[in-house]
Amino acid sequence: MRTRRLTRGAAVFAAAVTLATTAACGDDGTSAGAEGDGTGTIEFWDNNAGARTEVWERIIADFEAANPDIDVKYVGVPITEVQSKYDTAVQAGGASLPDVGLVSTSFLANLAVQGVLDPVNNRLADSPLDGQLMPAFTEAVQATTNEDDTMYTVPLSANQGILWYRQDLFEAAGLEPPTTWENFYAAAEALTDRDAGEFGFTIRGGPGSIAQALDAMYSQSGITDFWNEERTETTVNDPANVEALERYVDLYDAVTPEADLNNDSINMIATFTGGAVGMIQHNLGSYVDMSTAYGDDVAGLPMPTADESGHHTFVSNPVDGIGLFSSSENKEAAWRFIEFVASHETNSAWTESSGSIPANSEAADDDWLDGYPATVAAMEALNDEDTTIVQLPYYLPDWNDITKADTEPDFQRVLLGEMSAQDFLDSLAQQLNDAQSEWLERR
Repeated sequence: MRTRRLTRGAAVFAAAVTLATTAACGDDGTSAGAEGDGTGTIEFWDNNAGARTEVWERIIADFEAANPDIDVKYVGVPITEVQSKYDTAVQAGGASLPDVGLVSTSFLANLAVQGVLDPVNNRLADSPLDGQLMPAFTEAVQATTNEDDTMYTVPLSANQGILWYRQDLFEAAGLEPPTTWENFYAAAEALTDRDAGEFGFTIRGGPGSIAQALDAMYSQSGITDFWNEERTETTVNDPANVEALERYVDLYDAVTPEADLNNDSINMIATFTGGAVGMIQHNLGSYVDMSTAYGDDVAGLPMPTADESGHHTFVSNPVDGIGLFSSSENKEAAWRFIEFVASHETNSAWTESSGSIPANSEAADDDWLDGYPATVAAMEALNDEDTTIVQLPYYLPDWNDITKADTEPDFQRVLLGEMSAQDFLDSLAQQLNDAQSEWLERR
């Protein structure tokens, strides 16, 4: 049973999570807004517009059919803009925040510390969802913000780093699947013919580049913790990670297109599905794009191992959840929408559309997973006793800023050879150490 296969994976995931605290409201009641009468209009923000708009429109139509007294206003926000949109609304006083919205653990702490999300523990305890959500997911949400088991979102899905590769090109070239990093680098070179416009790999140089670089670094170095034993200094600039990043960035403009420098996820995926690239590092969220472009000619594997031992080292991926905003004047209706979205049938439909790992334990055993071998492979790798998960510190309120706007331009300088991998990681480490120090002082 798939749910049984997930049992140890849940324990590994939960055990790796670093506990955190928050300055947000500490009780489990509502902090503003009103319950309303359970009817009327609610506003919902999608945090990945475009890629997921169609499935959310279907879910909303199904919800409104089952709840004819509630209308849902859909607002699609591109994934690269979602945190800034939330932050702008908070800074403006919160009046323009939605009733309900998708909130990833990558920026959950930043919202929770500002007190704009209602705790959902009491609502969950009185809900049909009680007991249905995978403990690994709920514990990850709790650990992102506090030590007292308070939850500020209802988890929906988890992602996992995946190396997608063209099986047809590998077979034609007589190459081994990229299960190890040595196989990966050998294939990246073998599949490159720059004169013919053929490349072994496409790298992410634009928005979102840091998360993928960290995934590549730790899975190569095998370093098992993001912090030292005292939890005061990050391992991100450990010599083994520096070496790993040097080898990774050397791929740029050697076995990748030059235009990769500005790639966000959309452009990177378009480069791969355009037909001239052998491999791409992304996650389960691109499952539909890959299958649509190549069918059975594409396969997805968990990030490669450092050697032939089969031991995986993964960095944690954010858990996507749905939050109830404190400023809502119609919380009863908003909560009914959350319950509907996180229910077995809807959670199954949502994760099937994206190929991600469902948070609802009943959905995790549905038949659709038989047609998603990369998702099953990711779940089994997480469940493997030889797997180590390096938990990223999503609990730091500055985490997203540090690993995005504050760092992505420097990563482009590294790709261009204008900044060394050592200097880049030393700078990133200093920012992380400072943020960790501030966080520890507040505990």
